Amino acid sequence: MDVAPSRPRTDVAVGRRARRAAAAALAVVALLPACAVLAPEPRPGATVTILPDTSRAKILPPEPVPPATFTLAAAGDLLPHGPVVRSAAGGSRFGALHTGLDPWIAGADLALCHLEAPVAPPGTAPSGYPSFAAPAGLVDALARQGWDGCSTASNHSVDRGLAGVVATLDAFDAAGLGHVGTARSTKEQRAPQRYRLHRGGRTIAVTHLSATYGLNGLPLPAEAPWAVDLIDAGALVAAAERARRDGADVVLVSLHAGAEYTETLTDQQTDVVAALADSGAVDLVLGHHAHVPQRIQRVDGGPSGDGMWVAYGLGNMLSNQSAACCDARTSNGVLLTATFTQDHGAAPTRVTDVRWTGTTVDIAAGHRVHALPDLLRGAAATTLARAELVDRRDRVAGAVGDDARRRTRPPEPTGEPPRVVPRVRTSAR
Repeated sequence: MDVAPSRPRTDVAVGRRARRAAAAALAVVALLPACAVLAPEPRPGATVTILPDTSRAKILPPEPVPPATFTLAAAGDLLPHGPVVRSAAGGSRFGALHTGLDPWIAGADLALCHLEAPVAPPGTAPSGYPSFAAPAGLVDALARQGWDGCSTASNHSVDRGLAGVVATLDAFDAAGLGHVGTARSTKEQRAPQRYRLHRGGRTIAVTHLSATYGLNGLPLPAEAPWAVDLIDAGALVAAAERARRDGADVVLVSLHAGAEYTETLTDQQTDVVAALADSGAVDLVLGHHAHVPQRIQRVDGGPSGDGMWVAYGLGNMLSNQSAACCDARTSNGVLLTATFTQDHGAAPTRVTDVRWTGTTVDIAAGHRVHALPDLLRGAAATTLARAELVDRRDRVAGAVGDDARRRTRPPEPTGEPPRVVPRVRTSAR
C-alpha cells in the first residue's frame, strides 16, 4: 500500500490559517443582520466560498496483483528397445534422438516425462524387450534437454529387481531430475515429488504422484515391498489430500494403466480417474502404458467442482514400435501442454487451458523424435512422406477427441525454471 508523504509543518500551518479565516468569515455573515444600523447592506448575491483543503495527500489503493501462470508439458512413454539404444550409440547419443522436441521442452515451465524402463545397475549391460534396462545416458540426455523430472512407476519397474530401482533413482538424482513412483526406502516411498515455481512474486507448489497397475507378473522385491507404487485409488486419494494439507497448490497424478495397443479404456482407468476427480484434490491425470494415444477429456469433479482434466494415454515418445511389430498408432505420441493460473496469492491455482501436440518417431532416420506440426511445416528433415505424416497427425487427432485444443507452436516460458525438491535427504534413505 502506498503511504502519503508527511506534510511540512509550514503546509500544516497554512491549512490551519485558511480554515480559521473561513470560520471567521462565516461568523461575520451570521452577525450582519444584528448590526445592520452600523454596517452597509451587503451586495445582493454576495457569497463566501470555502475552498477545499488540498494540502492533504490522497492514499492510493494498492496496485492489482497480476495473475501467476505456468505451463506444464508431459509426454508419452520412453521405451528404450535394443534398436533405439543402438541408434543412440549404446547410450551416449540419446540427445540426438529427441532434439526435434528442443523448442517444445524449452518453452515449458515444468516438463515431465515417463521412463518406463529402469536404468541398468552398475556393471550390467542395457537390455530391451522383454526385460528392459536403459543406459544411464538416457537420463543425462533428458536433463540436458530441459526435462525437470519423470514418473517411474511402470510394469517394467522391477525388470532388474531392487538394484534397477536404485540405479534409476541414483541416475535421476545425479542429473538433478525429479522422480516419483519408485523408491529406495520406506521414507522415500511416502514422499511425493515436489516442484517450486516462482511466479508473480510468489511460489506455486506442485506435487507429483505416480503408480502402476502391475509388474508383468514379477513380485515386488522381498526386501523392499515398498519399492514400486501400485495403483490403489484410495491410497492415491489419501496421498493427494495429504499433499494439499502440506501446501500443494497443484497435484498431478501419473497412472501407468490400460490395455496395450487400443484406444478403448479399461474399467480400472475410468474408475480410478473418477475417484481422483471426486476427491477434489487432483488437478490433472497423465496416463501411460497403452503405447497409443488415447482420449483427453474433462471429467466431472475436480478441485473446483467444474471438472478435472485427464489424458488417459499419451502414447509413445520414444520407442521402436510401429506397424511392423505392433500397431501403426504406436509410432505416435502426445505432448500435452496444460496452463495453470493463480489469480492472486490467496486464490487457488487452476488449470485454465489444455492443448495437445502430436509427436512421432522416424525410425528409418535413426529413431528421431519430432513434433508433427514441425514436420508438416517442413521445419525439420524426415524420411517420412507427407501423406504418412498427415495420416499420423489424423490418427492422433481421432484418438484424443475434441475436448482439448490442438497446439501447433511451442509454448513460451513464463519465468525461471522450477526448483526440484529432493524427496528425501541422501543420508535419510
